[in-house]
Amino acid sequence: MHPIDNAPWHALHGPQATLAERHGDAARYQPDITPFAALPDAPAAAAWDDLRALVGPGAGTVLFRAEIEPGPGWTVLFAGTGEQMLAPETLRITRRAADTPPLLALGPDDVDDMLELVARTRPGPFLRRTIALGTYLGYRDDAGKLVALAGERLHVDGYTELSAVCTDPDVRGRGLATALIEELVTRISARGETPFLHVATENDTARSLYETLGFTVRRTVEFAGLRAPA
Repeated sequence: MHPIDNAPWHALHGPQATLAERHGDAARYQPDITPFAALPDAPAAAAWDDLRALVGPGAGTVLFRAEIEPGPGWTVLFAGTGEQMLAPETLRITRRAADTPPLLALGPDDVDDMLELVARTRPGPFLRRTIALGTYLGYRDDAGKLVALAGERLHVDGYTELSAVCTDPDVRGRGLATALIEELVTRISARGETPFLHVATENDTARSLYETLGFTVRRTVEFAGLRAPA
């Protein structure tokens, strides 16, 4: 299995090991960072018992990998698929915002505004300490309102995932998301890493943007919210 087929596991046992909680053959991110848990590439039955002990009997967690086959007694709360996409060596930037505001590095003082924007746009899981995962960038309008953001989430040796790409509906069409993606891809590539991302299978709008920029689909992945046996 390629490392990004099971990115959370390889991130938690690699570049993001300091953000991990572990029990036997199960791992998860600290719960206020992201809800993702992880199992080995080929989990034995005992690994599911380790995950139950880690998250707690009857508690929920989220898995995100190439294929998910829940262990005995685990309940599927929700499930879906996504496309894993790789960035090209050079993005195809065909249009830039004519009045792009200054690019901002986002930090702890911006978290309330980031959570508010994420709540309106729903790009995926984003919690109060998600910014611990990597660099987050954004734009504010003339009134100081945060109107776009994007950042880094999973870090695997040689790969960094783009995530939380979102734009306020009032300013869509100005190229802000494209500008953020371009900046993050440039920074990740400068480190000698390959940028990648995930987009929900049904999110045609986002996938169309990424394809326009030159991203290509590598494979389909699965995600599922699971409840541990009680």
